[in-house]
Amino acid sequence: MAKGAKGDVKKVVLAYSGGLDTSIILKWLQSTYGCEVVTFTADLGQGEELEPARQKALLLGIKPENIFVEDLREEFVRDYVFPMFRANAVYEGQYLLGTSIARPLIGKKQIEIAEKVGADAVCHGATGKGNDQVRFELAYYALKPDVTVIAPWREWDLTSRTKLIEFAEKHQIPIAKDKRGEAPFSTDANLLHTSSEGKVLEDPSQDVPDYVYSRTVNPEDAPDQPTYITIDFERGDAVAIDGEKLSPATLLAKLNDLGRKNGIGRLDLVENRYVGMKSRGMYETPGGTILLAAHRGIESVTLDRGAMHLKDELMPRYAEILYNGFWFAPEREMLQAAIDKSQEFVTGRVRVKLYKGSATVVGRESPYSLYDQELVTFEEGAVAYDQHDAEGFIKLNALRLRTLGQRNKRKTGR
Repeated sequence: MAKGAKGDVKKVVLAYSGGLDTSIILKWLQSTYGCEVVTFTADLGQGEELEPARQKALLLGIKPENIFVEDLREEFVRDYVFPMFRANAVYEGQYLLGTSIARPLIGKKQIEIAEKVGADAVCHGATGKGNDQVRFELAYYALKPDVTVIAPWREWDLTSRTKLIEFAEKHQIPIAKDKRGEAPFSTDANLLHTSSEGKVLEDPSQDVPDYVYSRTVNPEDAPDQPTYITIDFERGDAVAIDGEKLSPATLLAKLNDLGRKNGIGRLDLVENRYVGMKSRGMYETPGGTILLAAHRGIESVTLDRGAMHLKDELMPRYAEILYNGFWFAPEREMLQAAIDKSQEFVTGRVRVKLYKGSATVVGRESPYSLYDQELVTFEEGAVAYDQHDAEGFIKLNALRLRTLGQRNKRKTGR
């Protein structure tokens, strides 16, 4: 059920950032539902200290044993980001799904904590207009079908920033000074990306103000000399940069730093939300942009044409499944199995040039390469390919076109 009567909920696990909105939600849950609140704060590489969230939860009356703070960076990249990048997933041709891919992991952890502490409900702080409410709740229901879900933004009457501030002051919730006015835009961040939307970004005819960007230098201000790096892959996953073996999260963090310095990964996008409306957002995905280019580079020499083209046909569907929140659905798992099968020989090294906003593959090599220089050379050789065979190949493929041409000629009389 979506929610029960207010008195039915005994204990709820709240996805808690420590910010104003989720702190208000915490107190609202206590006063509206009269239930015990358990907070869960995830470190997904958003670049913020998490200890203040623990301290704020304590300040708001949460028992120490009901405060969960977990470092999920390695699990996030290893089990969510990397599988997604094996598919080269891009939503509507551009978006690298940085927010979408984080929600199922947060939802999974909330359900695990709910099972551990005996909670009968879970709660998120997503608004009723966005995609995240869908992503969180689809994860909850997939993993605990009978769970009660509380979505405050769809229930309460705190519909303005003024009302939120008044509620916070009434309940002695600390308010950062910069939160007393209207925020110029909202952000979400993790190790893969930062997204910004709303307020100053709502008019799609206007440029994104410079101050919105937080993870990349302006490409025009990036170094005048290119940076060259190598990325090693094993079975479709990046494992090393410049020959240095790195853990998944450490590798992505290093790519982020390289991308930031070179102004790589900015995207100004108007997208189609799953809930039906269009929205304008600004995304910064520095390391992911490099990783996508490099992965396609190593696939270009290791994937068979049929496998590569089928993957490219499946990719938009896979990306849409992730964007819409169906990570735990059987169709995503089925596609993932096919994608992972394709990566068995996607192993090797790619050389990438980073320069003023672009990541360009300039070299690729693999012990499993399907590229045969003898076959493609213009010089003598290529005993496996007889150019005379091409004539029959072309005539067979042209047969239906010639038949159609003859029919059209009869119709026109020419």
